[in-house]
Amino acid sequence: MSTSPAGPQMPADGLLSAARRNLRELAHGLSHASHPSTPLLANAPKRWQRLLPYGVVLALASIFIPVTITNLTTQYSVPGALAGALGVAQAAPLLMLAHRPLQAWWIIFPADILGALVLLAQPAEPHDVWPWTPPVIVAYLFLLLALGLREIRRTVIAVWAVTGATGAVLHLIAPDRSSGSALLLTILGGVVLVIGGAVRERGVAQRRLAEQETISEAERAQRTLLEERTRIARELHDVVAHHMSVITVQADSAPYRISGLPKAAEEEFAAIAAAARESLGEMRRLLSVLRSEGTEGDRAPQPGLSRLQQLVEATVRAGLPAELTLSKDLGEVPPAVDLSAYRIVQEALANVVRHAPGARTRILVATAQGYLIVLVVNGPATAPGSPLETSGTGHGLVGMRERVRLTGGTLDTGRLPDGGFRVAARIPLPPATAPSAHLPPEEP
Repeated sequence: MSTSPAGPQMPADGLLSAARRNLRELAHGLSHASHPSTPLLANAPKRWQRLLPYGVVLALASIFIPVTITNLTTQYSVPGALAGALGVAQAAPLLMLAHRPLQAWWIIFPADILGALVLLAQPAEPHDVWPWTPPVIVAYLFLLLALGLREIRRTVIAVWAVTGATGAVLHLIAPDRSSGSALLLTILGGVVLVIGGAVRERGVAQRRLAEQETISEAERAQRTLLEERTRIARELHDVVAHHMSVITVQADSAPYRISGLPKAAEEEFAAIAAAARESLGEMRRLLSVLRSEGTEGDRAPQPGLSRLQQLVEATVRAGLPAELTLSKDLGEVPPAVDLSAYRIVQEALANVVRHAPGARTRILVATAQGYLIVLVVNGPATAPGSPLETSGTGHGLVGMRERVRLTGGTLDTGRLPDGGFRVAARIPLPPATAPSAHLPPEEP
């Protein structure tokens, strides 16, 4: 069976295209920095930490410029002017390591190659290190460390590959002069790049984890807020639906309860009943959207201040000493305010149970100057053992604030000097409705 001529070439073409693609990526990594020109540790919380990289690179340049020049002139007999130019080119760009290490590499590495070629023209000594001199090796390792801390993996691999390949080429040019420093720099450079890359990737992972935790916390707070709004809307719907039902029944039955109504009045009552039924139907449709599932708990009567005593008694049975003080002049409280006050006390007691088990707690509900005051104060935890929760998310406080805000009130929470906690809500009450004035009887 004959083989198609295109068949055997397909794997080779694929390998060549993959090699070209990888080479393009490596070249792009060498020519484009993967980070903005912001200094290393630019986001550090303390000023001395932000200035530390500048101090390090200044010290490196101050050390390696004279050391490199001295090494070239004394050990390799390079003329002073040429040694000074090479020393500055090989060591002065170390000042750029704090913010532009890749650009510094583009200056230092060609200068190192030029220095190796210059040394090749000098007389060989038995103990000469070539192609890379000791100051070049040490300074280049600092450069590679800065690259590993700032650049992505593709860039550092490209730098390491170019360094190793250049060292191999220089070794082939003059194998009798080579002292193994090219291989040494390749090995040590790979180790330094791995260490720097590991530190960099660990820092990136920690930043991403912190960002994700912040986002998750914000999402949880937003979800708690939405759930609380949904529950408030559902509870308010139930309260309003009751009054709308009463209006509907009263408007429908008015012609039968009141005799002698004119035709226009009967039509007006019929229109009121029809509008009330339509509004009631709209609210029921809204409730079906708000409820995730229709449970019997959703249809249960909503609690209020009349059930605070039962709530406190249940809390006392759970092991929390609590005292309830209800003002005797509460009078008629609007259903929305009644429900909000109950929920605030309920959430405050739940927080005491979770965070301060055994703490003595006092609850006060009273009216003052047209406001309903709800105050829950607890002392420090006294029960043995650790709290059920050592640190809260604050979502319960978010729900309480949302309830108070929707009723036009204010909420004040905070820790007390003795280690306790205070929750104080101030909810406005509508002015009392004045009794209707009786009209005088009509003249016969």
